[in-house]
Amino acid sequence: MAEVNAALRELAVRALAEWDLDGARIEPIGISENASFRVDGPGKRYVLRIHRPGYHTLAELESEQVWTAALSEAGLDVPVPVRTRDNRGYATLPLDGGERHVGLLEWVDGELMGRIMDREPSTFAEHFHAIGRIAAAIHNQSSAWTVPNGFQRHRFDVEGFIGDGAFWGPFWDIPQLTDAQRDVLGNARQTIADELSTLDDSASTFSLIHADLHPHNVVVGKQGLHLIDFDDSGFGWHHYELAVVLYRYRDLDRFNDMQAALIDGYRERRPFADADVAKLPLFFLIRTLVHLGWRADRPEHGTDLTEDIDYAMREAKEWMG
Repeated sequence: MAEVNAALRELAVRALAEWDLDGARIEPIGISENASFRVDGPGKRYVLRIHRPGYHTLAELESEQVWTAALSEAGLDVPVPVRTRDNRGYATLPLDGGERHVGLLEWVDGELMGRIMDREPSTFAEHFHAIGRIAAAIHNQSSAWTVPNGFQRHRFDVEGFIGDGAFWGPFWDIPQLTDAQRDVLGNARQTIADELSTLDDSASTFSLIHADLHPHNVVVGKQGLHLIDFDDSGFGWHHYELAVVLYRYRDLDRFNDMQAALIDGYRERRPFADADVAKLPLFFLIRTLVHLGWRADRPEHGTDLTEDIDYAMREAKEWMG
């Protein structure tokens, strides 16, 4: 995770006034998609997030808060936004000739589930089972929810993943690719499009998803499991949600047990057929490829993409046979 620079820290200090928190102590947490800070206010702690320019419009960010409020009503423990002093969901402030949207969330004490799992591998099964239940609860809510007028979030469909306007960029045409690599990833792109076009995209399998529900976005606290970082949330296949949960663990010896625990937990609350489970490798590949596009578009995380490209090439060739 990149370090928060001085300009972003200064903006965070300025933004505190929008919540009447002038002079509160702030501490950088880090920067990935957004720059995040811990804010120690009078008797209460918060998370302040400065959103990446060009990633989401203000309407999309406000829609995220609309959905998390609906998820909270459905019984899920999700981020609680704090309205500005003039009752807005976000403050919009100038920076470097542009604007940044800044939001404030209530802080939740606890430890990231992913860190617990890294430290205590014996807990893998119970934690994947718990995330499965949470994912099913999310999909139960979103598949039955009437999306309000004006609601705006991106779509993880064929266009969103691999179209000309792909949300995370054209992984098949990044400058670092050789001609041979570009051909392979271009073929993978077309094959993925063909596969996705056969999938059901009704609300029963395609609805709002968290889209980044891995164990490092689940906080284990005294009150239970709290979900964080809905920044990538949008409309997508439920398969992708589950693939993201499992993605970083695919090379471990106990992966099959982890996947079984996740699916068992999910099925306690929502059906997921064996045929759907069989589609997860497709979405593992998609995750690999869109991550490559994501990295290429974010030089602040490093410009050497050799390992990412090699990994994507191996997986694409293996998947296509």
